[in-house]
Amino acid sequence: MTIDTAARADDPSDAAVDIPPALRARRPRLTERVPALYPVAVELLRLRRHWEWLRSDTSWATDRTAQDLPIRVKQHKSLLLRTLGDSEMWMQHNKVRNLELATDRIDGILIKPGEEFSFCRLVGRATRRRGYLDGMLLDNGEAKAGPGGGICQLANLLHWMVLHSPLTVTERSEHSFDPFPDNGRVLPWGVGCAVYYNYVDLRFRNDTGTTFQIRVHVGPRYLEGEIRADRPVPYSYSVYAKDERFIAYGADWFRRNEIWRDVIDRRTGDRVRSELIKKNCALVKYIPDGVTDPPPPEPSTNH
Repeated sequence: MTIDTAARADDPSDAAVDIPPALRARRPRLTERVPALYPVAVELLRLRRHWEWLRSDTSWATDRTAQDLPIRVKQHKSLLLRTLGDSEMWMQHNKVRNLELATDRIDGILIKPGEEFSFCRLVGRATRRRGYLDGMLLDNGEAKAGPGGGICQLANLLHWMVLHSPLTVTERSEHSFDPFPDNGRVLPWGVGCAVYYNYVDLRFRNDTGTTFQIRVHVGPRYLEGEIRADRPVPYSYSVYAKDERFIAYGADWFRRNEIWRDVIDRRTGDRVRSELIKKNCALVKYIPDGVTDPPPPEPSTNH
């Protein structure tokens, strides 16, 4: 991934234009001020999501088949073990087992016309009782161990493939921190997903007349996936990042970019249109490459 600039804004007010107000203010949430409330808040959010599921008239994707649909729409794979900052490698080895369990719940799933895929509904809650091991979780921008850690890699793979298909993303959350420097990154920064049972989900819907299929499995070195279809699709897609930069604001560095998608006619090879998918901005937890000076101190509020 190419970074156009790693520049400091001379005036914090100029930098603030590209940083969402919630990230600029970064006021501690109630659960941060009173940590004992955090598990209560999580359970309330889970109950609310369960209630939404009960009341929903959504047609959820649940059928699956071990037979490949005939047309490959998109194929991708991601390396299982990577060096990520100072994170412990044992967590990544445990992640492999977690991914094996999660892919078993998704492999072969069919998304028929009008149906919606939900990562959380299909994978379920990652608990030790269900065989999940302690892998790497991101908590407030820091890596820590927790059951099911690492299954976000599967959500990342699915989201990337879906962006190269006619499927419509209906829910996707990203991490609000950029915790590690790029190290052999293949995909653009900002296309990943956060998933946390059950209120932080990855969902996508089939608004076409074509049936799609998800194939995913854990190989010797890679997490591998495909989206397949029961008939040819008219378009292919190219997904890329634009306007990549690091911005200093107060005592922090932020990273921003835009994710775009070109829609290409498979028959002619012509670009039909370009679509802005997402504007990303996240707090950086490391010193960006090419930055030799620390960010300026936060502006004084004294007059």
